[in-house]
Amino acid sequence: MEISPDAIILAQWGWITLNATIVFTWVVMFILAAGSWLVTRNISSDTRISRWQNLLEVVVVGMREQIREVSRQDPGQYLPFAGTIFLFILASNILAIIPGYQPPTGSLSTTTALAACVFFAVPAFGIRQRGTVNYLKNYLKPTFLMLPFNIIGEVSRTLALAVRLYGNMMSGTVIIAILLSLVPLFFPIIMQALGLITGVIQAYIFAILALVYITSAAQVQQKEENSKLERRA
Repeated sequence: MEISPDAIILAQWGWITLNATIVFTWVVMFILAAGSWLVTRNISSDTRISRWQNLLEVVVVGMREQIREVSRQDPGQYLPFAGTIFLFILASNILAIIPGYQPPTGSLSTTTALAACVFFAVPAFGIRQRGTVNYLKNYLKPTFLMLPFNIIGEVSRTLALAVRLYGNMMSGTVIIAILLSLVPLFFPIIMQALGLITGVIQAYIFAILALVYITSAAQVQQKEENSKLERRA
């Protein structure tokens, strides 16, 4: 049993290799895109709505409330990014119940790409809310001597995001593989159920951490504004 979907080669043309990570990543993307189109194509503002629209509204409202609780800000600006990451990781993990499917989150390349998205989203949101100069000044606090350490901190937490998700997903795959060889009937079913729960939790944790990193710059800005108001008072 292959631990990482990167090692499963489905097709190869010369130096071009098509592995399971790429294929199942596109499968998840297609499912999410097709599902969103099917649910929203007949969206209505009437009191009587379809069950799928009702489910969609429950999911969106739930994510908005969670974002508001974490950031203490208007969730609208963060919902597209944080919600997309959460749904992609969630769909990637729960589809593991399908025989033959390999979750792309079990590949370090996928988790690194997701963490890189967060890495670039942090300054993008921070600069949009605070301005370029004010955001870059944050790297010089409390003194300019902290600049290299602040930069290392940004990179290290990005690596931690990637390795945490990859490690949790890979460990579940290894445990299931071991139990399949020892007790092939009973324990794998339990581990598969636990794996689904772990997948949901990991999607939630990754999205929450990404949201915390992104909103930290805006929270700093809010604290600075509150301090100015207190001094004026």
